[in-house]
Amino acid sequence: MQIVVASANPAKINAVQDALQQVFEHQQVCVSGYNTASGVANQPMSSEETLQGALNRQQAVAAAAPGADYYVAIEAGLDGDCSFAWIVIAHQGRISKTRSASLPIPPAALMALQQGEELGDVIDLMFAQHNIKQQGGAIAMLTNHLLTRSSVYQQAIILAMIPFIQPQLFTT
Repeated sequence: MQIVVASANPAKINAVQDALQQVFEHQQVCVSGYNTASGVANQPMSSEETLQGALNRQQAVAAAAPGADYYVAIEAGLDGDCSFAWIVIAHQGRISKTRSASLPIPPAALMALQQGEELGDVIDLMFAQHNIKQQGGAIAMLTNHLLTRSSVYQQAIILAMIPFIQPQLFTT
């Protein structure tokens, strides 16, 4: 089974690999990443903008890598004072989408984001890290590594798969 992720970020690719290997436990899952543009700000500042970024990424990766079984796009952004991600999955012309869990952003970090900085860069500075967004993410640093970006995305990916796991319940 071929799955293409609309990102070259290892944290996102690993989340998709781990989640879909659980969903398709008796099948071989081959996950690859493809760098795509979101078409929105580097740090989306609303749920709507974040969803649009995920939808744009999903469309771009489907056009760039035709023939995959599933296309997965993950776009992280802000909603008020929380960070979260939209997950968009496409399969055979159908699209499913869901949001990840939200994490509260410290006030100092939120102010930096409102001034145009990206969360990963702000967290790198706050915790003296480098490129945390391609590792455990802000989630890892803010939870003392109890959760990671990948672990939170995995759950949302599995939830976004529900219409494909239970297609008989999602007929129109």
